[in-house]
Amino acid sequence: MNEKRQQEYKMIGLNIAYYRKLKGLTQLQLAEKINISRTHMSNIEAPNMPTSVSLETLLDIADTLEIPVANLLYFNR
Repeated sequence: MNEKRQQEYKMIGLNIAYYRKLKGLTQLQLAEKINISRTHMSNIEAPNMPTSVSLETLLDIADTLEIPVANLLYFNR
């Protein structure tokens, strides 16, 4: 994975963590709502572990957090 892509995955993870916390959910609670493991949720959010995320999972996260999926893909550079 190239450096640019790693940065993008990192930003997606940070955006997910931000909106999850705004919603008052733990990683476990969000993971359970979208049917993934807490470990996978943690890996998606971890800034030091760029982890790919499927489009379906990304859409499920946005739906659960009640935000447009675009919010997770917006990188304020």
